[in-house]
Amino acid sequence: MLGRYDRGSPGGEAKVEYGDGTMRVVKPGNFVRCAVTGEEIALDALRYWSVERQEAYATPDAAMQRLKAIGLAG
Repeated sequence: MLGRYDRGSPGGEAKVEYGDGTMRVVKPGNFVRCAVTGEEIALDALRYWSVERQEAYATPDAAMQRLKAIGLAG
């Protein structure tokens, strides 16, 4: 979860480390990009990511597309 000091006041893209059920903001910003669609995802709205690949997804469908692309889903 994001703490009050993790939210970057500077705009732009954040750098985030993704963990199991948690994330840590390394470089402050307002959003991250979906690894599949390139869409901006507000940090407060970020719900889907891969710990193994350290990438974010805008929607469950985007996450499933990535799994299919790497051969982990049928």
